[in-house]
Amino acid sequence: MIATAVRHRRPKPRRLAERRIETRFRTLVSPHQLNTRKGRTIYWIVLVAMVAGFTAVFMFPLYWMVTGGLKTPEELDQIPPTLIPRNPSFDAYIEAWNLLDLGLLLKNTALYAAGAWLFTLAVDVAAAYALSKLRPMFGKLITGLMLATLMIPPMVLILPLYVTVVDLDLLNTPWAIWLPAAANGFNIFLLKRFFDSIPRELIEAAEMDGASPVRILWSIVLPVSRPILGVVSIFTVVNVWRDFVYPLLVLPDTDRMTVSVAINSLSQTMPTNALTAALVIASIPTIVIFLFFQRHIMAGLTAGSLKG
Repeated sequence: MIATAVRHRRPKPRRLAERRIETRFRTLVSPHQLNTRKGRTIYWIVLVAMVAGFTAVFMFPLYWMVTGGLKTPEELDQIPPTLIPRNPSFDAYIEAWNLLDLGLLLKNTALYAAGAWLFTLAVDVAAAYALSKLRPMFGKLITGLMLATLMIPPMVLILPLYVTVVDLDLLNTPWAIWLPAAANGFNIFLLKRFFDSIPRELIEAAEMDGASPVRILWSIVLPVSRPILGVVSIFTVVNVWRDFVYPLLVLPDTDRMTVSVAINSLSQTMPTNALTAALVIASIPTIVIFLFFQRHIMAGLTAGSLKG
């Protein structure tokens, strides 16, 4: 009788299937509702509204900065502000370009960023490859010490860097920017994590064919490491482009300044709209770099998360 009672209490297979379907589609909007015309209409209205809302929130600061350069100083300082310029004009952009000599400043900053990028790839890639694939003695200790440097605030390192630059007579030279940017513990960590995910079989096959470590790095490791190399490149260029305090100390000469330092130095003597226009022009290269290489950021950061 006990077995019979248990058998009667068991749910029927059909009910189990219905419960599984309900659990499977237990969402805010079920697939059955989306198949109706009303459900699809509501879905697309909500989706478009959410995408448009988030886009407006993220793009509004950029729009406000660009349109600020099209206004007069009086209109820009007006309260309440105007969302659309009454009489848009590019005179502020022309004034900012000529007043600050932005062509020379952008050239200087591009030179510093390009040199820092080359030195960063050369030094950090070699260090990460050695720690990941060559397995040197005390490699784990070196990695731990390198990661420990990430806990030091950057502002604490500015004074020792400045003293070192002065002792080496590197003031007002690109080397003052290039050499400190080359040794970056965070970039080495990212590269090492990615190199760790490269199958060991590829390296061993190349070694059996007689390839040297340098040849393995150039012919095997670097071609498959384009995503993480793109991430490191973006981080390096953007950091050099937006850095302010350190270039202010090591590049005091007016003809050697970066664009951010020069804009800050002349901000008190410039009209508000010309200052806004100068900020827009200085931001264009980094915005273009980010939009062009943005897909490499997530690809490079997640590619080394799984080993295989």
